[in-house]
Order: sequence, then structure tokens, then C-alpha cells
Amino acid sequence: MSIIDQIYQGDCCKVIASLPAQSVDLIFADPPYNLQLQHELRRPNMTKVDAVDDDWDQFASFEAYDQFTYAWLAACRRVLKDTGTIWVIGSYHNIYRVGSILQNLGYWFLNDVVWIKANPMPNFRGVRFTNAHETLLWCKKSSDQKRYTFNYQLLKRMNDDKQMRSDWELPLCTGAERLHADGVKVHATQKPEALLYRILLASTQPGDIVLDPFFGTGTTGAVAKKLGRHFVGVERELAYITAAQARIAAIEPAHSDEEIYGHDQSKRTARRIPFAALLEHGLLLPGQQLFFDQSPVKWATVLADGSLRTSDGERGSIHQIGALVGAVPACNGWEHWYYCEADGRFIVIDVLRDRLRSSSPT
Repeated sequence: MSIIDQIYQGDCCKVIASLPAQSVDLIFADPPYNLQLQHELRRPNMTKVDAVDDDWDQFASFEAYDQFTYAWLAACRRVLKDTGTIWVIGSYHNIYRVGSILQNLGYWFLNDVVWIKANPMPNFRGVRFTNAHETLLWCKKSSDQKRYTFNYQLLKRMNDDKQMRSDWELPLCTGAERLHADGVKVHATQKPEALLYRILLASTQPGDIVLDPFFGTGTTGAVAKKLGRHFVGVERELAYITAAQARIAAIEPAHSDEEIYGHDQSKRTARRIPFAALLEHGLLLPGQQLFFDQSPVKWATVLADGSLRTSDGERGSIHQIGALVGAVPACNGWEHWYYCEADGRFIVIDVLRDRLRSSSPT
């Protein structure tokens, strides 16, 4: 039975334990924040603020919250692919505890992202700063993980051809997007779709599977369906599941064109091409000379096995010899070795790799 595009009711640790190992590409988690509210919150006119006082946000102690956090993060790590990443959102109440546990479990931080709320709730008591942001932690599964999805160029295009920064100014979930039942908010902390839109475009490809262990009213599932991704949701509360199911069912299925929904083939995610493949396909020849950063005096000879040999007999890969000739600690040889055309033009060998990728089946 397929696990995708399903909402499972129950405790997230127990449900996730039933899922196959290494079965999801991304995890987005919006866990209880353990807000520790001590009393009712009222506005200056004495009307009551609809704050988070649900049972699912109640913990007996910090130790109890830490045990809960350790358990669900450990369960998530088992089902996350070795090429996957996880996003966890929180506030100052919990995010530092969550971050420490992430590190203890072996996850590796890639970024912390600050969601700056364009329309934050005021601080009604006037005794501290208005809480106008939340923090997202983005991690890969381990420190030695080489491959993960980050659609850098796609995000840059979204941001008017400027690098996407780690401070995101987005409004709270309000208006027609906010789910209500009998005039009351269905969920106290429903996240805006704009936030999940950016996360899914940043760190998934169309067709990827996104796990949300605290599914709530289904923001992750709704955005996943709109963007041609799949979701797996876990939620305890039946009322939230009912609302999420209706919300997601009302969304038209995604178009089949991957490019429309954010497919972004970067060099990091593209199919690996060994340097020797250029020789196998006749794009370079044994005995041909390559030039480091187009310098006529920094050159090496291409050998039949795909290694390079310098004029004084040093031999190694395009990266090893690049570092040696360039006198640098490390070198990506694809970006620094050039071949010379008959007309004298220098062409970087990465062009040949791209040519081979585009002409070969995936």
C-alpha cells in the first residue's frame, strides 16, 4: 500500500515507526512550542486573546518536552533518505532545546532562517518586545552527507536575481486562507502557505515525498499538492484531519510538467559524469593538453584512464592536479581546466560535461 498523499491519525512516533526506512525526501515539522502560558492573555479593553492553550501544547516540565522532542526527531531520522533534509520551526520557547537535540542526534545544520512576521500579534501587556519572528532550522541528516536538494538558482530567480537571504518577511496566516468553523479558528497556529511554498521550492523536486509529523490543518499537504509534490501527514486530532482532508481535496491536481512546478537541475543534483566519460565519448582525446585557468604555462596532458599528468610527471585526477598546478588546497577541476579550440579559443571542460548530460539518457 502506498504511503503517499495520506493523513495518518495517531501519535507521530508510533506512526512514523510504521513507515519504511529512508522513504521521504523532506521533513517539515511544526511541533508544539511548549509556550508555558501561566494565565489568560487579555487586550487593553479586557477582551480575551485567543492564545495557544490546547492540550497538545502542555508538558509537565522541560525534561518531558525534551524526551518528546528526542523521540520524534529520532523517529524522523530513520525515515529520512540519506539525501534528504529536515526543517523545524519554533519560537524562543523551544527552538534552542530543539536545536541542541538535533545536533545530539547527528543532524547537521545548513541554515537557521528567520521568519519575520509582517503582521505580528502585539505585546498586549507592554512588558517585553513584540514577538515578531519565528526561527526555522534547516538540517541535513549527517555532517558527511554530500548530496541534498537546494534549488539555489530557482530561489535566486524568485528573488529578482539576488541570492535568497535567511530572513524571510512573510505575513501570518489570515483572511480566506485561515480555516474557521462556526466562526472560530480551527487551529491556533496555522502556518501561511507562503512559508511552505518557499521551503518546498527550496529543498524538493517535483514528485518528492514530504513528511509532516504535526500535520495540523494540512498546510504542508496543500502546498505539496499545488507544487506537484507528495505528502505524508501525521496528526492526533480528528478535527484537524477532517479540515485538512477537505482543504486538500478542493485543490486541483498538479500539472504534469515538472518545470512548471519548480524542477531545478543544479550541478549538485545533476547526474554524475566522470571525467573519463569525456574520453569514452570522444569529446577529449588521450594526449590532449588542458590549460589551468587558460594559462599557456600551466598545463597537463590527458591520459587514457582519465587522469592528468604534469610536465614533471606528477599524476592524478583533474581535481588533484588542479590543486597542485594552481597551488591551492582544493580545486574543482571542472571549473578550472580548459581545452583549446583550433581557432585559439579556450573552453572550460565543464561545457563538455553539460553537453554529455544533455545528449545522454538519464
